[in-house]
Amino acid sequence: MNPFEQKIIALVWDFDKTLISGYMQEPLFRRYQINGDTFWKEVNQLGAYYAKQGIHINRDTIYLNHILTYVREGLLKGLSNRILRECGTELGFYPGLPEFLPKLCEFIGNQEKYKAIGIRVEHYVVSTGFAETIRGSVIAPYVQGIFGCEFIETPARPGYLERNEEPESGEISQIAIALDNTSKTRYLFEINKGSNKYEAIDVNSTMEPKHRRIPFENMIYIADGPSDVPAFSILNQFGGTTYAIYPAGDRKALKQVDALRRDGRVQMFGEADYREESHSWMWLMEQVERIAEQLLKKHQEEVRRSASVPPTHLSV
Repeated sequence: MNPFEQKIIALVWDFDKTLISGYMQEPLFRRYQINGDTFWKEVNQLGAYYAKQGIHINRDTIYLNHILTYVREGLLKGLSNRILRECGTELGFYPGLPEFLPKLCEFIGNQEKYKAIGIRVEHYVVSTGFAETIRGSVIAPYVQGIFGCEFIETPARPGYLERNEEPESGEISQIAIALDNTSKTRYLFEINKGSNKYEAIDVNSTMEPKHRRIPFENMIYIADGPSDVPAFSILNQFGGTTYAIYPAGDRKALKQVDALRRDGRVQMFGEADYREESHSWMWLMEQVERIAEQLLKKHQEEVRRSASVPPTHLSV
């Protein structure tokens, strides 16, 4: 018996430069009057700085450590998860968002032929940015899961089990989860297997494809560039759909995503414009409908196979 009907279509979104035009840290830097260019310049030089000490770093996640250094040095004094979430309310999204997300769901959900057999759309965000900031943004009510980097405010101290202490809200001091561009693929498997919805399913559990909640062929991954090649590769390998986004009028970004297409990394690309009848709106709508039609056809074939052949008169 299959635990899942496998009739969910999942759109998995990157965040920075895919749903918003810049980086989600910009509202945070404005609040604390920090020069964002200086911060990122420092982050980009940390590899060389620590290499002199014989220390190798993860270039995708070292910025989290630098955020904590800014907190410790008083430049981000009092930074909490609450503040990170509040910063999400200040984010501006590309044209057509967040309205496009529920429209995709309604496009499938309002068609009786799909609704009758339980086909529906879900949205997920997988980002190397701050999960709390995404949770505070206008996009949050329209997604079924947000995976990103997270911080701990009050760490558990030695002996905390005996003291049964309750954590207090305060300044962030440790990293709870750090996603890099390769580990983002882990969350594709969580969505695929259903471990993000059911604690009994471990992401590393062995599961036959037919037993997984959302097959990869039912997924569409949308992101902005080369940093998402590991996730693009997983979807392409297992029959999913891949789409790259670039800012309107940005020829450099256009060349970048076109190179991804020519190299077979993505199947299509389009401008970061999700308004009705835009290229991205039409292409993504078309892919969602294509997958829905495949699921409908598969359901109809299974119904036919399950029905026995009716008795007939024997010829003499």
